[in-house]
Amino acid sequence: MTAWVDSHSHVFMADDPLAAVDRAVREGIAWMLVPGVDLETSVQARTIAAARPDRVGWAAGLHPHDAQRWEEEAGRLSALIVEAWAVGEIGLDYYRNLSPRDDQRRAFRDQVQLASDLGKPVIVHTRDSFADVYEILAEANLGEQAILHCWTGGPRWTKRFRELGATFSFAGPITYTTGDTVRRGAAEAPPERTMVETDTPYLAPEPHRGEPNRSEWTAFNGAMLAEIWGVPGDEVARITTETAERVFGAPRG
Repeated sequence: MTAWVDSHSHVFMADDPLAAVDRAVREGIAWMLVPGVDLETSVQARTIAAARPDRVGWAAGLHPHDAQRWEEEAGRLSALIVEAWAVGEIGLDYYRNLSPRDDQRRAFRDQVQLASDLGKPVIVHTRDSFADVYEILAEANLGEQAILHCWTGGPRWTKRFRELGATFSFAGPITYTTGDTVRRGAAEAPPERTMVETDTPYLAPEPHRGEPNRSEWTAFNGAMLAEIWGVPGDEVARITTETAERVFGAPRG
């Protein structure tokens, strides 16, 4: 069985997170990275990683949907971030605009700066906000430690972020019948700076679209990358695993 790394799984949302981790491992996931989206879920991610240190890494951060809470949670989140593998999930979301854009930009910049100061990677959510995300990441000059989670950009934006040295992570949309733009973007992503993910429990790939996602379905996204790049699936698994281990570090159990 080919082993994959799920670079982004909110497995804390499962009814039994540890059982979900164990099932994913049995079905071909070497390890997964679990990012928080606020203080509470970042603590949950740390707890899961502590219980499965050989299979789970974790990240702490404040999602743009809750950016207006940054000043309230900054102190405790910053302390967690010192322990975490990475900072995330952070970024900008101008599609839902659940926090004012000024608050989103402030929280994002502060967390990117914290990551830069600590030498940690950032896991970046970007929706309808490519230009502002690009500006902030260009200022920070993080190179491959800037991870574009669930990348959905087309060729033009992929080329621009590629020039920054960013890392691309592809989720279920790359498999969708409506995902041609994502696939054309993936064709421009450098394989040595590419990862695969599920974003569990969201964005289940074809043929499971509409179901709660599972980390073990990472392979469907990897198979689509293999088709786009014209290489065997095992080679995509190897390349994306090497990228994940270089950017995040290997499991420490």
